[in-house]
Amino acid sequence: MRRRDFVKAMGALPAVWPLAARAQQTERMRRIGVLMPFHTDDPEAQTGLAAFLQGLQQLGWTENDNLQVEYRWSGGDAERLRRYAAELVALAPDVILATGATVGVLLEDTKAIPIVFAIVADPVGRGFVESLARPGTNATGFLTFEYSMGGKWLELLREIAPDVKRIGVLRDSTLPSGSGQFGAIQSVAPMFAAELTPIGMRTPEEIERGVAAFARSSRGLIATGSAQAWIHRKSIVALAERYKLPTVYFQRMFVKQGGLISYGPDSIDQFRRAANYVDRIFKGEKPADLPVQGPTKFELAINLKAASVLGLTVPPALIARADEVIE
Repeated sequence: MRRRDFVKAMGALPAVWPLAARAQQTERMRRIGVLMPFHTDDPEAQTGLAAFLQGLQQLGWTENDNLQVEYRWSGGDAERLRRYAAELVALAPDVILATGATVGVLLEDTKAIPIVFAIVADPVGRGFVESLARPGTNATGFLTFEYSMGGKWLELLREIAPDVKRIGVLRDSTLPSGSGQFGAIQSVAPMFAAELTPIGMRTPEEIERGVAAFARSSRGLIATGSAQAWIHRKSIVALAERYKLPTVYFQRMFVKQGGLISYGPDSIDQFRRAANYVDRIFKGEKPADLPVQGPTKFELAINLKAASVLGLTVPPALIARADEVIE
């Protein structure tokens, strides 16, 4: 090559190299949308997201390096949730991480963008997927629990408070999972000679009215799983304490905040496992082909201080089974 041609070729390289570098960077960068129905400062939700991001990092995806994340928090506001869902879909991310009812809102806006969910009860009944084994849609993820767990909640309540006969069941009647959980508890109630009363929990006002009307002697509560229970957990725990109602909750976070006893899946683990599905989708797999998985870790937690306030003596055998005992 003549020197003049060589210099000309070299002079063109600075213009070519940045373009090539930018192309490679664009290829490596992935975008995730995160849609949460909780408040931004919710510590449990933040811990779950931290576990999700840590899981992605272990798989080679680091935020602000080869991963961009767009966060939206609706804080329990249905209108805001719909607006944020539309915003995220308009951004056309590679994947959207969602929980609970947010999945249904997203599916109204997109049938193409992959959605990975955590903490969802009955995704088949809610129409998110066609079946657990073969989702068949653009959504897949992790099931919170089977409805049969309702029987375990009732069993635990009678074990820690054997005199309780009349039991209020807090559930979100607007969700299939709310009816499903209540139905599961109802099916085993005769075995424990228990009389059940459903109590709505869509708003703090509805919860307070329902619990106040129900609260009398020899009564207890079961708080079933839903986003509303998660969002209003402080109110639910406070009402149970005010009316001295032994209460079984669906997750450990209630017991950490002063509740009596809980049994349910490790929600943080579900976020951590969701990272693996996001990684697989990044690498070309389809949500329709990734089976919905159930929880693998369950936790029994007991608050002995709450038991003392209620005048209950926790059986030693129950304490021995617990994963966490709060003194």
